[in-house]
Amino acid sequence: MNKASKLVLVTVLVLLLLAEAHVSSAATCSPAELRPCLGAIRSSSAPTKLCCSKIKQQKSCLCQYLKNPALKQYVNSPAAKKVARTCGVPYPRC
Repeated sequence: MNKASKLVLVTVLVLLLLAEAHVSSAATCSPAELRPCLGAIRSSSAPTKLCCSKIKQQKSCLCQYLKNPALKQYVNSPAAKKVARTCGVPYPRC
């Protein structure tokens, strides 16, 4: 993993943790729950069953994540859309 990839990964993890604090008012919405999908999003590999399960659990939260400037670029990325599509979760129209 090159230096830029490590920086992106660390940034994503920090943003997920920070965003979790902002989303704490909705008990079921937690972007940190999507951590099992990071590997599939970063490497374009197939998402795991756990990843798909977490995306399905967080499906109703995706619009909320898209409205969060700290998360939007990640949730709206082509790789994240591909993972969601592979898991059978339609991309939200917010």
